[in-house]
Amino acid sequence: MRPIRRPVLAAAALSAVLAMTVTACGPEGAHADANPSQSAADSTGGGEIKIPQDLQDKLKEHGIDLDKWKNGEWKNWDKDKWLREAGQFINPIIKNFWDPDKIDKVKPPKDPSKPEDISEDQGKTDPEPAAVPAQPVKTPYTSTAPGVGLLLFSTPEGESRCSATVVKDPAHPGKSNLVWTAAHCVHAGKNGGWYRNMMFVPNFNKTGGSAAELKNKPFEERVPSGKWWADDMATSQEWIKDGGAVPGVPMAPYDFALMHVKPETGTGGKSLEEMAGGAYEVDFNAPAMAKIPSLTAQGYPAEAPFDGAAQQQCTDKPTRLSRDAKMPTMYRIGCTMTGGSSGGPWFIKGTDGKPVLVSNMSMGPRPASWSAGPHLGPEAKAMFDNMSKKWASKQ
Repeated sequence: MRPIRRPVLAAAALSAVLAMTVTACGPEGAHADANPSQSAADSTGGGEIKIPQDLQDKLKEHGIDLDKWKNGEWKNWDKDKWLREAGQFINPIIKNFWDPDKIDKVKPPKDPSKPEDISEDQGKTDPEPAAVPAQPVKTPYTSTAPGVGLLLFSTPEGESRCSATVVKDPAHPGKSNLVWTAAHCVHAGKNGGWYRNMMFVPNFNKTGGSAAELKNKPFEERVPSGKWWADDMATSQEWIKDGGAVPGVPMAPYDFALMHVKPETGTGGKSLEEMAGGAYEVDFNAPAMAKIPSLTAQGYPAEAPFDGAAQQQCTDKPTRLSRDAKMPTMYRIGCTMTGGSSGGPWFIKGTDGKPVLVSNMSMGPRPASWSAGPHLGPEAKAMFDNMSKKWASKQ
């Protein structure tokens, strides 16, 4: 079994930082209530970098020189310089870093993992569900799945991709800048730190179609609602301590993350939610799995037979999966989505009939026949509440 539905990778690199922010992140610890840091005066990428001196001094303690960082030092993945803890997330805005060519080249990684028998799982585990073939999401996504999108980032192995979703922010009704995804899409876990060049593209390739067809479309088709860079990040302390996208690491029940984003270029003051056309409520007290009649997973799978261009979905009645009796039980559904769908939303219908996010794509076997996602409990709620509170007086 492949415990983590891995992000997909491709080799690439680029140069100068045009704007930089340094933020605190994580739901706990000494920096949990820190204020968002100051960003460049010109958010379109020409302004002078303005970072509080105390944060610059903190970075220097880790061997991070901002001038060297903006000239390519971000590509240094030396363990001593791979920032991993709360208060150490750095994500430069590099205008046009994610150009059409780079996006097109983000492909699945080589993955040697094989299917594995899980019959010895402890805790509550139901029989393996029958495979549910993924189906294309109806287009245009700006109407049918507003706010679901593509997450792009850099890792030591190269550029990578996952899926992610705009979620509602109670501190900013109708104007959220919060994005939900999987922890393994933003942080390497116990053997590394935060990934870099983190950018979210809501409603990616809004009219659907194949990767070959996308090459002939205007770039605006890829980024119909803009490009949004993470300037604050949080994930579970369990993931930071023991997580990792390798067989046998039982941290998938804590495989969730939340980011705050800002636009690469001006939006006339509009928020991510306004530009994307929608956002989704997160339910941290969802019904017992046996009481949920139907759950839908969405995302952008990029491993064969998919090519990463079009959004797919699977709908099934969720069952239970437990890798460890001491860990929270996970949702599991039949689904053939592959790598690249990681971090994508799992929805149930709310009382008003609208989609409500209750989980995200985390793990599944190879070849893909089912998928599992974490139950969002008190740890996830604390993470979310802290992020919303931190940005309540700002956007």
